[in-house]
Order: sequence, then structure tokens, then C-alpha cells
Amino acid sequence: MGEQNVAQGSDEQTRRAFMKALLNEVRALEDMLAAGMFEGGIRRIGAEQEMFLVDGASRPAMTAMQMLERIEDPRFTHELGLFNLEANLSPLELGGDCLRRLEQEADEVYRIAREKAAEVDSRIALVGILPTLTREHLTLEAMVPTARYFALNEALLRLRGSNFSFSIKGIDQLHFNHDNLMLEACNTSFQVHFQVGADEFAPLYNIAQAVTGPLLASCVNSPILLGKRLWHESRIAVFEHSIDARSEAHAARGHKPRVHFGDHWIDESVIEIFQEDIARFRVVLTTEFEEDPIGMVKRGEVPKLRALCLHNGTVYRWNRACYGISDTGKPHLRIENRVIPSGPTILDEVANAAFFFGMMSKLSRSIGDIREHLSFSDAKSNFLAAAREGLRAQQVWFEGRQMTAQELILEELLPLAREGLAEAGIDDGDIDRYMGVIQQRVEMRRTGARWQLESLEGMKDKGSENERLRALTTSMIEQAESGRPVGEWELGDMCGTQDWRDSYRTVGQFMATDLFTVRPDDIVDFAASLMEWRYVRHVPVEDDTGQLLGLISHRQLLRLIARGNPADEAITVRDIMRPDPVTVSPETTTVEAIRLMREKRLSCLPVTENGQLVGLVTEYDLVVVAGRLLETYLGDSR
Repeated sequence: MGEQNVAQGSDEQTRRAFMKALLNEVRALEDMLAAGMFEGGIRRIGAEQEMFLVDGASRPAMTAMQMLERIEDPRFTHELGLFNLEANLSPLELGGDCLRRLEQEADEVYRIAREKAAEVDSRIALVGILPTLTREHLTLEAMVPTARYFALNEALLRLRGSNFSFSIKGIDQLHFNHDNLMLEACNTSFQVHFQVGADEFAPLYNIAQAVTGPLLASCVNSPILLGKRLWHESRIAVFEHSIDARSEAHAARGHKPRVHFGDHWIDESVIEIFQEDIARFRVVLTTEFEEDPIGMVKRGEVPKLRALCLHNGTVYRWNRACYGISDTGKPHLRIENRVIPSGPTILDEVANAAFFFGMMSKLSRSIGDIREHLSFSDAKSNFLAAAREGLRAQQVWFEGRQMTAQELILEELLPLAREGLAEAGIDDGDIDRYMGVIQQRVEMRRTGARWQLESLEGMKDKGSENERLRALTTSMIEQAESGRPVGEWELGDMCGTQDWRDSYRTVGQFMATDLFTVRPDDIVDFAASLMEWRYVRHVPVEDDTGQLLGLISHRQLLRLIARGNPADEAITVRDIMRPDPVTVSPETTTVEAIRLMREKRLSCLPVTENGQLVGLVTEYDLVVVAGRLLETYLGDSR
């Protein structure tokens, strides 16, 4: 997340001073470009490895700060969530064995992270979105306690004037309303950097935009959020909404979100990107800055451009322009590709990076202006289609040709990337290794997303949803540790020796959520029919906003029948429902739910949040829980 010495800049004087610094730094950057101060004639690569921390039950573990206290390695740092960790890998000159060295360093930090995680009873999961994340993990208590994150959270909420709210439709549908920034912590990635010369930045940035769609299709690994099967790379939609600072009025006007792909090619230089982002997006954070960057450039000095870098760090293009200063003191420009998700393995990640670098290298040499071959609208639609559908997505390529992402990659882009890597001087054996990983994955259509979805489908009649997601995550972690790429993985399955007690600690982990309900003015016959059709003994009563109003049980219907009812008398649900039933929240412990049901002689407990019905727990559910826990107990006693 970059610079930590920040403030909200809530007073106008501070904001005006920071804005003036921003404008001066853009002018200084223009002067640097005109003076030819940027490093050129060399291409370097780099990466940032993000990861999830999980506990023994494969749920998020809030152990990031404890781990960092134990890791004496400057490459490691925290991210937004206490269940996230990041490692910054060393920049390498593109050529020779650079990809192998990138993999070796990524393997090294992965090993260190696993060793230190074990010291705090945690494990490392490499995945775009952790399947076992729940709403309870997305509170401010789970945010790393730094000034930057809290300032950013308050600033974005202030700009929005409301909670973050969005819907995503995939196989399932998720509607989410949240009151803080922690949705961003749902996402981890393997962000790759490609250093380019200032004079070639514009054409190479456009190429990066063009190849991002098929690149993403090849490596999707984030299909599940909060138990819902959504896009193959749900990170794309989630991240866009988690940092969306637009008010309703701005959104209605078509104002762009802070996370975006862009809307047009760039023409001349990196300046266009920085200018557009300053023009479109309000300053949300401020920091200390240099007094006279323009004067520094005139004197031949290299400014740090702190204000520009900070503002750039609060605008999240999927291909981001980055300014930096190398160890030699020379300024440089990088294209940071942010779409590659974390995992499924280190080998998969480096293969994804190699695919990107190969396409970039070849297209930069083999075509003139990519804008003459592909429209920007097609590049953007390719990206969004890939996020939704993965390798099945339809892609439009040069001269309007249309095919699936799988066909495009196998027939055109993989051979092209191989040539690009060869022309960049990458060792032949490494080209075969990494492009072979991509080829196997794409031919089998076995991305991380497909592996997760197919594994869940195979487990659909086994255990509860919570158990299946835990089993999925556990299998993912164990197979990633083997080092074999996802194209060689076996599908995840329920483990007979798994301790399932952690799946039944709260009612939210096993409550029924696919509910059939009635309204108070519905006729009683409808409620009776629901019970018969769906084999249920309780039907909740709610209004049109989802507020729980009452409960009807089969016993109440039996009493109605016993009393007798004239055929012409219209009996409604309101007449017989039990109003104001005893309810619990999803966080209520299973033990407390059992106590309530015994003491009050209840056979059903509606589960509510803010008065709205979210689930139901019945006697039958508790019998199932008891059976699962008994299996675990008997297994422990053998």
C-alpha cells in the first residue's frame, strides 16, 4: 500500500498545499522527460507476492503482525488485513535465467512465510480470494493498525457519503453492504513490474492493456467470495467496489471508480495517465513533499515526487504507471500489471508472469502501433469477459477476429510469447518450463478457478457449506506446498480425518439460508403448501424488506385444523403466526442456541441481522451437528 507517513489532509490549507505540490511534480516530470533523465535501453522485471494467513481450521488467521515480528527480512511487509502478508521480490534484468531466479526468490519467501506462520499456528494460502472468508473477518478489528489504512478508510467513506454496496452475479448472486474498506483485504495478487524506457512507455502501456484480457483468462483463481460462486476472477469486481469513493450523484454522472481499466489508449507519454488521474480523482491522503521539484530537475537532481507517488497509490488502474529511482540513482518508469491473482502455486505465478513478459516483448518488436489492430473497447471487453468466464470467455483479437480465450492463447499468444522470451534472451529450458505450465493449464482448462468450482461440485452432497469450503482450502494449501502446478492437481475432496468442530461453533456456519417465506397477508393454505412441497415444519413470515415479523409451525396448522374452519372464512398468515419469535444472530454460539431451544422449548430459531431474516436453525440441524461432532469425537478416541 506504499507510503505510510500520511494524513487525511482534511483541512483546506493542507489539501491546497498538497495539490500545488502535485501540479509542480507533474511539471517536474515533464521536464525530466524532455531532458532525457530516465533510464533507458534496459528492461527489468519484478514482482510483489501477496498471500493469506489461515489457522488450523483453514479460516483467516489474524497473525500478520506476530509473523512480521519474527521475520527479520526487509522484503516482507504487511498489507491491509491482519490475515494478509506481502513480500517484495528483487528487480532483475530481463534475460538469461531471470525467470528461474524470480521463481527461486518467490519460493524462498514462500518457505520463510510458511516457517514463521507455523510458529504462530498459521499456514499460508496462495489464492486470489480465500474461500473461507466471512463477514466477521471484514471488520476494522481485522485491519492492520497503521495511520494510512485508517485515514484511507475514513477518507473514502467521507467522499462516498454512504456504505460500500454492490451486487455480483455469477453462478450464485451476492449482494453486499459494508461500512469499511476491508473488502479490499479479500484480494491477494502476484503483481508484476516491467521497467521500460520513457520513450517507449506509451506503446508498451497500450500493449499491456491489449494482452491483459487473455492473460487474465489464463490465470483466474478467485471464483468464491463469502460462500458464493461468482466470477472466475471475482477480485476484479470486488476490488472495484471496495475502493469506490464515488457518491451516488457522481456514479450517476458516470464518474469513474478509483479502480478501473481505463477508457482509451494513451497517445504520447506517461504524463497523460498522471494528469488524468489528478483531474478525475480527488486527493484523499497527503504526505510531506519536496519544496522545489522543478528547481531540482533544473539542477540535474532527481526528485522523489512523493506527492505524485502517493496520489498514484490511491488510484488503482489494473495496469498502473509507476515512477521510481533505482539503486544507481537513475529515475525509471514501470508498468505494474495488477491482474494476476496469487497462486495456486509459485510455479503457476511465475509462468503467468513469463507469459505477460513474453507477449509484451514480442508485440513491442513485431507490430507498429497496436491501436491500428485492436480497438480499445474490444481490449476492455476482453478484460471483463475474462474476469467473468475465464478460458471460456469470448475474445476479440486483431482485425476483429473472435474466438474463445482458450483458442486465442493456444493458437496465437503462447507461440508469440515463446518468441518474445527467446528474443529477450531467456534461457531455452526456462521458456519450455514456464510456457509448458501455461499450455498444460489452458489445454485442460484447469485454472485455479476451475479447480475450485469443480472440487466444490464434486463435494456438493457432502457435509455443510462451511465444511466444504474448509476442505477446499485445506486441499489447496496442501497441494500448493507440493509445488506441482494446478494443471496436475487432483480435485479437492472432504477429508475423513478432518476435525470438523470448527465448522459448528456458531449458528451462522450451518444455518439454512435458502429459505421459503410467506407474507402476513398470505392465505394460510399457501404456508401449508410450502411445508408440504419443501418438507419443512417451519415457515418464517417477513415483510417486503426482509424484516422478520413472525413464524408459522406445523403445530399451529394442526391446531387450526383441530378447531375447524368454515370453508368461506379467509384465514391469513397474520391470524395464526407467532409474532416476535425468539431469534439469534449468525455469531450466536451453537451451545447458546441449544440452551435457548431447550429452555424455551423451541423447535426452530430464526437467525437475523438488524431485524432482517438471514437464516434458520431447526432441531434437525442440531441433530446433524451432533452427528458430525460425534464422528469427530469417536475418531479422536480411536
